[in-house]
Amino acid sequence: MSQPFETLISDARAFYSELAQNNNRDWFNENKTRYETQLKKPAKLLLETIAPKLGAMLDQTVTTKLFRANRDVRFSKDKTPYSLHLHMMWSPQGNGTQPVYFFGIAGEYVRTGAGLMSFDKDQQSAWRAWVSEREGDALQTHLDAAAKAGATYGKPELKRVPSPFGSDHPRAELLRRKSLVLWQDHENTQSDLVGAIEQNFALFEPVMDDLRTFL
Repeated sequence: MSQPFETLISDARAFYSELAQNNNRDWFNENKTRYETQLKKPAKLLLETIAPKLGAMLDQTVTTKLFRANRDVRFSKDKTPYSLHLHMMWSPQGNGTQPVYFFGIAGEYVRTGAGLMSFDKDQQSAWRAWVSEREGDALQTHLDAAAKAGATYGKPELKRVPSPFGSDHPRAELLRRKSLVLWQDHENTQSDLVGAIEQNFALFEPVMDDLRTFL
């Protein structure tokens, strides 16, 4: 039996390809039923399908979010009204701030990810204290293993190692971070989209478990 979202990737990419050429309210309103039927409805079902599976893996309740089609243009020079991607997020509801898990479709990517988008002030201090000790070695081992298996993570945001740590600190790269997000791009997932997302989340989990440790 086919999955109800087996064409979600191709449908979303086709929709956003056309929207990119017609990013205005008239076109979107004319195609709103298509958006609701081919993108929004299956995306919500995908969120609801993954949530209990992720919750069981984490032993936590997980809430879901489908990001709005409309862009927030209040502080942007780009006033086009609609996003050119379909983004979904799962948020564990354990104690404290938790890494979030996400899935996105756009013309240039199909991507699963997880992590902390930005450390707040307290998290930043806790992060530096944590990775500067031996825990940083274990985290780097987990990051290297995830990268070897196909995951990607961005470069550190800071150019210099923050004080009081020296530039020659063995975990200088981790100390220069202000966030940590892993992701994996994939293409051939439409036949088993749920399985592909679950597999990616399992790949990220050793690093996410490390992040939950220092929070």
